[in-house]
Amino acid sequence: QVQLVESGGALVQPGGSLRLSCAASGTIFRFDAVGWYRQAPGKERELVASIGSHGDTVYANSLKGRFTISRDIFKNVVYLQMSSLKPEDTAVYYCNAHGFGSDYWGQGTQVTVSS
Repeated sequence: QVQLVESGGALVQPGGSLRLSCAASGTIFRFDAVGWYRQAPGKERELVASIGSHGDTVYANSLKGRFTISRDIFKNVVYLQMSSLKPEDTAVYYCNAHGFGSDYWGQGTQVTVSS
């Protein structure tokens, strides 16, 4: 049973920063990749960033330079550091783990960027 638990979502002002955490049950090395997706109201879910088992990272082009994905392999946690947040970053952010031919999702954490 794969469990992914996100945390860290909050209301933040434009220009602010936030760090999301995704805690996985068991070692994250067993997955091909662990990543973050987001879904804004009325929009499709989109990839934000992912990190592979070898530490290789992929980012949505529009978010490069503002968002950084990282991991703590001892704690089995994947982080998403977000900076210079904009109102259009408002969304539910989901953790995803891809492996064994399947995708696993967390319950999501709300990020709201507003003054």
